[in-house]
Amino acid sequence: MKTAPLPPIIYGTAWKEAETAEFVIAAVNAGFRGIDTANQKKHYREDFVGDALLILKGRGISRDDLFLQSKYTYPRGQDHRLPYNPADNFAAQVKSSLESTLKNLHTDYLDSFLLHGPSSPVGLTNNDLEVWGTMEELCESGKTRMIGVSNVELHHLQAFCDKARIKPAIVQNRCYAADSWDSEIREYCLEQGIIYQGFSLLTANPQVMRNPQLAAIAKRLNVTPAQVIFRFTMQIGILPLTGTTDPQHMKDDLAAAKITLSEADLEIIHNG
Repeated sequence: MKTAPLPPIIYGTAWKEAETAEFVIAAVNAGFRGIDTANQKKHYREDFVGDALLILKGRGISRDDLFLQSKYTYPRGQDHRLPYNPADNFAAQVKSSLESTLKNLHTDYLDSFLLHGPSSPVGLTNNDLEVWGTMEELCESGKTRMIGVSNVELHHLQAFCDKARIKPAIVQNRCYAADSWDSEIREYCLEQGIIYQGFSLLTANPQVMRNPQLAAIAKRLNVTPAQVIFRFTMQIGILPLTGTTDPQHMKDDLAAAKITLSEADLEIIHNG
């Protein structure tokens, strides 16, 4: 199986509805090679991502050029447009969800397949273990290169690593500066060799975006505050997601990888 390398920044496709294909095409044209979606029509239109991929294929962007990531979402996180029969057991739901995803994206494998969040905030349940065991089987079969979990607390992640045959390769969390940029989970991921993906890096941290010290760093480097945040996250070990719909911001976000922040800069941003 030939797969795309892990990109330095990923394009997120949530909440784009009918314009999803247009924005995915724009993002790939700007230079993005990682696409994040979910089989959850309540918040994502994975089928429209697939429409974009067909158009891009006609323009010379092959499946092997792209890192494609999607998710299985429990019924409680779905609306009436579920990609599986909710009466089925969770193993069958996961398999149906992934088969639907592969059909939506016109591919026979994913680079990454995530559980969109554990079923309970207080600990792993038997449902989670059934879902994860099925995801392990799908990974071993080659349907996905990696498996992981999103919207997870540290105790969930530790339990997955303790109980799983294949431990999570990826964690994807909303990342708050007020919580030291999810430092406990990031540190555990580093210890375990798990890739940490952060989303809502700008929208979840408006106080940081308004910080005059951030503006001063951006002015000194002749970049935007958003670029500084994305570069900061890269330098502290976060693989960032961005869902911008502005073509110039897409180029700016990609260019953040070329910025270098000093230790003093990192400290200022880390402290919010």
